[in-house]
Amino acid sequence: MSTAPDSLHALSCHPIAFVRSPYAQRIDAPHQPTVVAGTETGAAAEAVVEFVPGFPSAAFRDLAGFARIWLLFAFHRSEGWKAEVRPPRGGGKRSVLATRSPHRPNAIGLSAVELVAVEEGALRVRGVDLLDGTPILDIKPYVPYADAFPQARAGWIDTIDAAQGRRSAPGPRKPRARPRGADDVSAS
Repeated sequence: MSTAPDSLHALSCHPIAFVRSPYAQRIDAPHQPTVVAGTETGAAAEAVVEFVPGFPSAAFRDLAGFARIWLLFAFHRSEGWKAEVRPPRGGGKRSVLATRSPHRPNAIGLSAVELVAVEEGALRVRGVDLLDGTPILDIKPYVPYADAFPQARAGWIDTIDAAQGRRSAPGPRKPRARPRGADDVSAS
C-alpha cells in the first residue's frame, strides 16, 4: 500500500463565497434541498451565493444558462464526527460515510441547487439546505448526462423507502418552545 505525499496530509481550502440563506439555525433548514416539508414556508428557499471581494466575475459568468449547479461547501458548524450516526430517516445507526450527516471526517458537503440568476458578484439560487454564512469552497455546473443516474441503488435508503414510501425523508424538526420573553432585549 502506498502512502500519500506529505503535501497531501494538509490540504488548504479557502472560501470563494458565502451563502446568504434564510436559515439561521440547523433546526430551520431542510435535511435535503428538495425536502421542504416542515420548513416555515413549505417551499424551496431562495438564497444568494456572494463571492468574496475581489473574486473575478470571469470565473463564474459562463454559469448563466445552467439550470442547476453543485455547491461544495464546509459544514462550518460541525463539531467533530463519529464513525456511526443516527440518520433522521430512522432505522438505527449507519456508517457516517453511508449518510449525508454534516458531522464527517472532513466536514465537506455537496448540494445541487437551482441557479436562478448570475448577478454582479453573486449567484441567486433556489432549493438550498445551507445555513446563512456557509462557506462555499467550489462551484461546478450540474450536467444532466453526467450527473444523473436515476436507476442507481441507494443501499439502506431503498430498504426504508420500501417500508415507509418513496422519498419518505422527514422535513426539519419543529423548534422547541422558548420561554416567554427569552428573546426580549431591554435597554432598561
